[in-house]
Amino acid sequence: MDNIIKTSNAAKPLGAYPHARRVGNLLFLSGIGSRNAADNSIPGLQLDDEGNILSHDIEAECHAVFANVKAVLEASGSSWEKIVDVTVFLTHMKTDFPVYNKIYGEYFKNVEACRTTVEVKSLPTPIAIELKVIASI
Repeated sequence: MDNIIKTSNAAKPLGAYPHARRVGNLLFLSGIGSRNAADNSIPGLQLDDEGNILSHDIEAECHAVFANVKAVLEASGSSWEKIVDVTVFLTHMKTDFPVYNKIYGEYFKNVEACRTTVEVKSLPTPIAIELKVIASI
C-alpha cells in the first residue's frame, strides 16, 4: 500500500507499525524516538552493566529525534515546514523541559505547529523523548 511509509533513514519501529501513514492530504507519524537508524544506539545515553540508566543527554536526544522525524517526513513526501501538530513525550519534565523547549524553539521557529508536551514514566526503550507528529503532504 502506497499510503504506508517505512524508511531506513530513521530508527526501525519496535513493533508491527509503519513509520507513517498517509490519509488524504495528512500524514500521521508513529511515535518517533531518538534511536540512531544505523546502529540503534541512543545519543548520550549511559547505562550500567544491568541496563539501568546512569545518565542521558536531552540535548543530543532532541537533535536525534528531530532528525528522525525529518527523515520520515521526507520519505513520505512531506517536509518539516508542513508539520501541523506535535505531541512530545518526556521522561524527565522538570530537568529536561528547559533544554528541550529551547532546542524545540530553534527547530520550530517558523513552523507554528500546535504542540502538547507531557511527562511519561518511561518509553519502550531507554530514550528520554518521543514525538508523535501530524503533517500535511
